[in-house]
Amino acid sequence: MFDSVVNFLLYAVPILLILAWYIRRHSSTETSSLETLKTAKEEGLMEPPTLHPEIDHQLCIGCTNCVAACPEQGAHQVLGMIRKKANLVGPTNCIGHGACKTVCPVNAITLVFGTAQRGVDIPRVDPNFQTNVPGIFIAGELGGMGLIRNAVEQGRQAMQSIKELVRTPHRNELDVVIIGAGPAGFSATLSATEAKLRHTTVEQEELGGTVAHFPRRKLVMTQPADLPLVGKMRFTEVQKETLIEFWREVEKKTGIQISYNERVESIDPAPNGGFVVKTNRGSHDTRTVLLCIGRRGSPRKLGVPGEEMGKVVYRVIDAAQHRNQNVLVVGGGDSALEAAASIAAEPGTKVTLCYRSAAFSRAKPKNRELVERMRSDGKLRILFNSNVQTIQEGVVEIETEADIEAIPNDAVIVSAGGILPSAFLRTVGIHVETKWGSE
Repeated sequence: MFDSVVNFLLYAVPILLILAWYIRRHSSTETSSLETLKTAKEEGLMEPPTLHPEIDHQLCIGCTNCVAACPEQGAHQVLGMIRKKANLVGPTNCIGHGACKTVCPVNAITLVFGTAQRGVDIPRVDPNFQTNVPGIFIAGELGGMGLIRNAVEQGRQAMQSIKELVRTPHRNELDVVIIGAGPAGFSATLSATEAKLRHTTVEQEELGGTVAHFPRRKLVMTQPADLPLVGKMRFTEVQKETLIEFWREVEKKTGIQISYNERVESIDPAPNGGFVVKTNRGSHDTRTVLLCIGRRGSPRKLGVPGEEMGKVVYRVIDAAQHRNQNVLVVGGGDSALEAAASIAAEPGTKVTLCYRSAAFSRAKPKNRELVERMRSDGKLRILFNSNVQTIQEGVVEIETEADIEAIPNDAVIVSAGGILPSAFLRTVGIHVETKWGSE
């Protein structure tokens, strides 16, 4: 009898200890997840900025694979477990990696754009990146993918689809015209070169596309990516300047040709099939077109008196040019917060950050924490629930919750996002859909 009791305890005690550890661990995880979700709701941070997971709790088995796979999880909680089901507890921290969907064993996760409260305009493309206009493809940010790694991969995959399409004999001079030399366009150009396709790449500004317009020393990439002809870009964290310099070296070593300062004016059907791409330098006869132009067709303006003044700009390249100035930054996204913080760090500046809403719901936590710290240190002033009324020489008028306030001003930085180039897309015949929490 005694031996039986001893044997029972030998087996039962470890099992009970493991069970207690499991319950305690999951209880702690749920508490943390509930607190994160509560904070997000209280601060109005419930709108994901880009592609994000929608979790079907009828299918979710609570395996926690998605939580472990999220690359952002180490820096801030994005996914959590509540009542043994996965939940998006930090919506604004999700930046669209999509790793959660990949590791879900029961297909309980769908990646969607927009929410029921906020729609996102996305051009319609099929799984091969082809639009509703046969022969015109879209890759990268224009299609809703903001991550550099995703854009690089899409550029490569889209070119593989184009390669299959142009195998059929055609009478055009080129197989493809690539429009844009940002991450997707650069990757597509390398892929087209590797595949020996007849191609040309046109870029209206400079190498890097949207990345080239980021503030100096901005961290732009946190995960490695594979480039055609080159292999893996072995960066874990890299600043804008380092990444663009790497791309310049790749451009030089591979001999790829990119036509800079060439702006596309129209894309029209060609008489013999395919398209004629007209630019400020001439025209290109091509079987296919790959659009990698980003989402900022033009900066969103304020529409207030005085906005046409020379002191009003829509991006910051070098914060040092604003030393000893009174600067107003308008916006609540990452670009606005990064601009405000970088300028406020310069000697002699007085920076005011003006935002129409009550919280920076679209910005990453590290940027929100940075501007809050600078505000606490007296280096930066933040005006929530405020709108610019007029811009004048030496002063701007801002409507706040209390009154109309006039503040001294030497420069205005408008970081209110960009307007999707919908008009251009419509002239080409491409359909644009507003996604309200759908794939």
